[in-house]
Amino acid sequence: MSQEAPTPSARHRELLEAAYRYALAHGLSDLSLRPLAEAIGSSPRVLLFLFESKDGLLRALLARARADELALLDHARRPDRPDGLVPAVERVWTWLAAQEHRPLLRLWAEAYTRSLAQPDGAWGGFARATVEDWLGVLADFQPPAERDSEPGAARRTLALAVLRGALLDLLATDDEDRITAAVECQLALLRDSTAA
Repeated sequence: MSQEAPTPSARHRELLEAAYRYALAHGLSDLSLRPLAEAIGSSPRVLLFLFESKDGLLRALLARARADELALLDHARRPDRPDGLVPAVERVWTWLAAQEHRPLLRLWAEAYTRSLAQPDGAWGGFARATVEDWLGVLADFQPPAERDSEPGAARRTLALAVLRGALLDLLATDDEDRITAAVECQLALLRDSTAA
């Protein structure tokens, strides 16, 4: 019989939210327990007690960031969603390019990169999981015949690669106009390949 994880205490949830806000502002790469604890009104000892280790805290923060990402991506699945991959990419890009999402997306980019460089640590599996999340969102917009075909899978993989590359460029440069124009060029090609 497997044991369920205990329900987190109110203090656990409170400190996780405070640590998450700290991570959005400061990132996770150089996370040190002492400055974090001081900034959120706790102590390293309490954080280690509640999260078991620094890696446990990192895993909790990554799970919290992924929950935000999934909630925001799920917004793309709302009932008035457009039909087809091209309108889906347009909607997702509009969301990605929004200034208010930059802190979360910087945290995502950091975690994605660390997951590739340290696949066995606290970051392990994060990059793969987000690829699957985003491909799932894009697949939901495709008509069943396209979604279930090899060319349909290739088109959504290309769309995701364009979105991810454009996002990284946007985070590096903040040049939204140039990058949006590039995404629109790719969408024209994708539109043509879908019509062919």
